[in-house]
Amino acid sequence: MRYYITHRTTCTYESSVSVCHYMARLMPRSLPAQQCPWHEITINPKPSERAVREDYFGNVTVYFELEGAHQKLEVISSSLVEIGTTNLPSPSSTPPWEQVRDACRSDKLTPASSAGEFVFASPLIVPAPRYAEYAAPSFARGRPILEGVCDLNHRINRDFVFDPTATDAATPIEKVFTQRRGVCQDFAQILIACLRSLSLPARYVSGYLETIPPPGKQRLVGADASHAWASVWCGDQAGWIDADPTNDVLPSTRHITVAWGRDFSDVSPLRGVTLGAGAQKLMVAVDVVPDLDG
Repeated sequence: MRYYITHRTTCTYESSVSVCHYMARLMPRSLPAQQCPWHEITINPKPSERAVREDYFGNVTVYFELEGAHQKLEVISSSLVEIGTTNLPSPSSTPPWEQVRDACRSDKLTPASSAGEFVFASPLIVPAPRYAEYAAPSFARGRPILEGVCDLNHRINRDFVFDPTATDAATPIEKVFTQRRGVCQDFAQILIACLRSLSLPARYVSGYLETIPPPGKQRLVGADASHAWASVWCGDQAGWIDADPTNDVLPSTRHITVAWGRDFSDVSPLRGVTLGAGAQKLMVAVDVVPDLDG
């Protein structure tokens, strides 16, 4: 499947800005089942400095600086992404979750011990007994890890209500867990918190999801949005497997991966500082358009 993706971010400032420094993570990753043959970022006004590098997690980042008075910043990311089919293992064929947990504690350098860095607390996700207690019914003794992940994924989808008015990017997961309401970012971080509280490695994934309009309705330009889900280490053979609690699925050809990290703070699409901005108005419009002829 091929997709043309446009992610347009517009920041309008109350007061004229003299200097701003930003970091963008907007380029889809290259993966075994995902390729990004073309990508560009257009920035208005034109930056005085611009640099591209990979961060610690292998995400492509664009750093840019603007100098000179301006009251509006526009960042347009355009991509062509090709998604192939992922051959997921049967959940029952994956190893017992305790075996995965113990392998990640090895004092030798192995794929499992490397994945183990995603067991620990991160800026927005701190493992706690309350999350372990919630996760426990999904992880009976000896249960294959992917079976447990699928069950926990389903329970979060069932128990939590999608409500865009309930949270914002700064809402702590403790509040989300208590009120049982939130959005995809919140549900991904709840899933991660539950898994890490059982000492299982889990990371945060940001990207896009192709949205399908209701029958008889046209696609609305700019109506798509960034999406978030989690990825879980399921042993040396299965590796990392994605899980989307918002939609109760294991992502396939409709999910496009942009970046991953410990939590949202590692993968924010656009983050920076400004001098003299005052109040800011942020508008984001995303289009994920399938190439039906590709």
